[in-house]
Amino acid sequence: MKKSLLIALFLIILVLGGCRPKTDISSQFSDKMTIQVVNPTDLIRRDEVVELPVHRLVSRLPGFNSRAFLVLDNDRELASQAIDRDNDGQAEQILVVLDLLPHQSRTLEILTAPGDQAIPRSYPKRTQATLAIKTGGQFSGEVYQGGTFSDIRFLRVPDHVTDHSEYIRFEGPGWESDRVGYRFYLDWRNAIDVFGKKKPELVLHKVGLDGYESYHHLSDWGMDVLKVGESLGLGSIAMWHDGRAERVADTDSVTCEIVYSGDIESLIRTTYFGWKVGDGSYRLTSELSIRAGSRLTRHDLQVQGDPPNLCTGIVKLADGEWMADDVQEVWSTIATYGKQSLAEDDLGLAVIFRRSDLIRLDADAHSHVAILQPQQGTLTTYFLAAWVQEADGITNKEAFLASLHETTERLSKPVRVDY
Repeated sequence: MKKSLLIALFLIILVLGGCRPKTDISSQFSDKMTIQVVNPTDLIRRDEVVELPVHRLVSRLPGFNSRAFLVLDNDRELASQAIDRDNDGQAEQILVVLDLLPHQSRTLEILTAPGDQAIPRSYPKRTQATLAIKTGGQFSGEVYQGGTFSDIRFLRVPDHVTDHSEYIRFEGPGWESDRVGYRFYLDWRNAIDVFGKKKPELVLHKVGLDGYESYHHLSDWGMDVLKVGESLGLGSIAMWHDGRAERVADTDSVTCEIVYSGDIESLIRTTYFGWKVGDGSYRLTSELSIRAGSRLTRHDLQVQGDPPNLCTGIVKLADGEWMADDVQEVWSTIATYGKQSLAEDDLGLAVIFRRSDLIRLDADAHSHVAILQPQQGTLTTYFLAAWVQEADGITNKEAFLASLHETTERLSKPVRVDY
């Protein structure tokens, strides 16, 4: 299909979807300002999430109120979300979703109701994060018997919880966009797994209610598609020690929190106290976030104790073709592709990291590994999975590599915001 026809179709989609007409509620917002959002690339950027720091908005619009605002594009309301990572009632950032043509500049209008009043807005929910434990039963040794699952926001993991304790729904927290879902084992394994989805809708609140066996079988929504075993799964964190990737297995205690489960972005924060590797002991905080319309999970890490490295990677599977990717200006990748899903069909897996953080690529018996150097105790990586059975999914290796290249270019060349 010619690029001109693609752009014409994109413009139709842009007019008909992704935003909604301004409603009478806009009359409640008395102050306003405009910003310019610019796409610096040749890419069509669908579902671009634009980050607007609140302090920048306040500098232009002193009465800006993160509890009462609208973002308009030609009098059509765009989906937006106020981000409060500290849960202190003070948003640090506003997220806005929009679509951009190659090198397009868009003028957005931001309206606010000054003061402390709250005017909540709701939009189609395109991400979620969830954590649920059983209540109403009791532990018999390491296994929880009886009870039903209840959603919670915070958990100090009981010391006796281990693999297959049947206490935490799908054995740990889950998070998803309208494209893909993930989970990680909130026990000594601490490895990340993948939920492949056949429908562009949120499903995790309905998954695993009858235990962890059901989602290992193909259903109308999809299934768990990755065999993790003793590996890093996809994007799990570890430390390279004595020739292998040591997962976060031996700790003093662990806490996990659903910081927010939003329409546009959801975030899970996990803190590992007293993580022991060799002769060292470390405190590690992991933040996993996902955004609407994206396969990417962002993994932000903070570590105390001056570790020699942190590492991440991808499970070694017999039918997964290994690829160390094309290098962008800032980000580079490792990836595998092939008939490596538990449905015995094509699955692409990738981990993305900053070039400047890479010490070297290596491998152990279970995983392809990128060994990375934290910068002043912080590290950011990304990972993604693409399953062939997704609605409008990626169907071959070439398309997967093209999508991966586009992803790293978007990371390397973010949209520009002019205030």
